[in-house]
Amino acid sequence: MLTPTVQDPAYRRFQQRFGPILRTRLLQAWGTVASVALLFVIAAVWTDFAPDTILAGLPRVGEYFGKLLSIEPSRGADTVPVLAFGHIFGGTKEPQSLAYWFYRIDVYAALLWQTLQMAVLATVLGFAAAFALCFPATGSLSRLRPMVFLIRRLLEILRTIPQVVLALILVWPFGIGPLAGILAMAIHTTGGLGKLFAELNENADRRPIEGIVSVGGSWLAQIRYGVVPQVLPGFLSYALLRFEINVRSSTILGFVGAGGIGMELKRTIGFNIYEEVSAICILILLMVVVLDLTSERIRHAFIGRMQ
Repeated sequence: MLTPTVQDPAYRRFQQRFGPILRTRLLQAWGTVASVALLFVIAAVWTDFAPDTILAGLPRVGEYFGKLLSIEPSRGADTVPVLAFGHIFGGTKEPQSLAYWFYRIDVYAALLWQTLQMAVLATVLGFAAAFALCFPATGSLSRLRPMVFLIRRLLEILRTIPQVVLALILVWPFGIGPLAGILAMAIHTTGGLGKLFAELNENADRRPIEGIVSVGGSWLAQIRYGVVPQVLPGFLSYALLRFEINVRSSTILGFVGAGGIGMELKRTIGFNIYEEVSAICILILLMVVVLDLTSERIRHAFIGRMQ
């Protein structure tokens, strides 16, 4: 294999033609890196993001869990949850046992079930609304540019307002309870999924659509037979991901009175009942892990079968 030299005419023509382009791209790359580094430094200064503060706090990250699993109660154990291995399987009267932590497991289970129902309802409502809005919000599928612009701005507004803020607003008219949380998550889900769905529509293959147009198919027929079969696996994948996000969000919305296990978690934190706080956190963690594993299996089984 011959290596081009500076005297090679073809090599000189290559350098004359592509050399300025390569230099321009190299300058753009270094400019982007410098801009990102500058913005990072500015953000770190304004937000007190100090490395020494982080290094000083790192050793305390595991302090709570260390006290949580201490073999013997330490000083001040009446305010710190401690599991002693010698008493871990004791009764509900033994503060260092699992039974003492989970003595209200029936209440926690009911609230976790309510949290799960909230996430399901919010995801279904948000998916339906996003599915209806994403097609007229896709520029390559709609000729009404003002409609595309308006729907995209609407989706931006819906996903820009934080869910906690939405829940606070909705608690006022609908009262304390799961309804406000469901509506808040559904609104935010509509904005988030609507944007993702529209991007999937933009990347859909145009040939099936053109074939339907050539035989006189309507706009709805183009969507139904030309676009939906292509994008539906992606829609379902994003919907499952959003469901997992909504499960986590529903635990936070309870802090503002929007129902679910979050309301009980806020109560136990407010009263410094550390054993119950730890029990609820463990149950939330287990629920999220189970749901993640389950949704992953559903995604691979269902979406893989469609492709």
